[in-house]
Amino acid sequence: MADAQQLVESLAAALDRSVLVEDPQHHPLWWSTQGEVDAVRMRSILQREAPPGAAALVSRLGLPAADGPIRTPALPDVGMDERWCVPLRDGRTLLGYLWVLDRDGQVGADELGPVVDCAKAVVELMSRARPTAEGRQRRRDQLVARLAEAPDPDALRELLELEDLPPGTTASVSVPPASGGWPLGGDASVHADPTPGATHTSGAPVPLLELAVAVERARRTAQAIRAGAVLPSPTWDALGAWHLIVTAPPELTPDLVHPGAELLAAQKRSDLLDTARCVLDNGGDVTSSAEQLHLHRTTLYYRLERIEALTGVNLRSAASREALHLALRLAAYRAAANAGPSTR
Repeated sequence: MADAQQLVESLAAALDRSVLVEDPQHHPLWWSTQGEVDAVRMRSILQREAPPGAAALVSRLGLPAADGPIRTPALPDVGMDERWCVPLRDGRTLLGYLWVLDRDGQVGADELGPVVDCAKAVVELMSRARPTAEGRQRRRDQLVARLAEAPDPDALRELLELEDLPPGTTASVSVPPASGGWPLGGDASVHADPTPGATHTSGAPVPLLELAVAVERARRTAQAIRAGAVLPSPTWDALGAWHLIVTAPPELTPDLVHPGAELLAAQKRSDLLDTARCVLDNGGDVTSSAEQLHLHRTTLYYRLERIEALTGVNLRSAASREALHLALRLAAYRAAANAGPSTR
């Protein structure tokens, strides 16, 4: 905004002092240098960031919540001279800070009228340039979608600024969407800095920059659940042995793990396939499997004989059933790739 730069230059000329306007994350927006500047001001302009010590001073003095000019002390350790700071706010929203470098104390408290007037004018310009709520939400969704595809530092920086989030923000993903999150593609939601203990499909939070990792974990977990995974909690962290299935490389096909999976899937009816999966999931327990399948035990034994004749595997023998179990899970997982979102 050219008008804001003109306001800053006019104030700097009137006070014969260097003036800087920065955003809430201490990135410089407009500045005008009059005379010498200290190391903090030079770093802010050249590196577009303030030293950690200077940034910490802002919080320590309560500047984000201040409603008027505050004179900040010198910090020799980081090369920071005394200066005046005026928080720039639109209602309750912090837009940034206006700084006037004043190492020799020539600008007294009774001479701050032009500084306050400049701050108000800058706030008005910044407020007019802020996007509408609808435009802001649309932009947020675009940035979230970019991060969901791959790490994007530029998108992260803009999103943190747009949502007024700290640099260390983490994120989790829920599939299907959960309340309180940002929508993602219609079948998922992103949750920034989730509440400790909250259950989200992607499991433990990851840095927001790595949102694509959380998205992939959430969608693989949801796919495993659609494939029949019974988990203690519907999250990535609870997948257990299903981790072997969801991370299997594409070239590893079910028939390579055990050809019996393909033979069972080729049957006209799914009875044998469903029975095999149930008995294997129950660790070969015939009684529990008969109850789950609502079958008489005689019928179940008959099916087990047919399954063994087809596959060569005795489902009640731990020594021979593991490979078939993995193959059946892998086949079910691959088949669930295009199914609708799970609600389990």
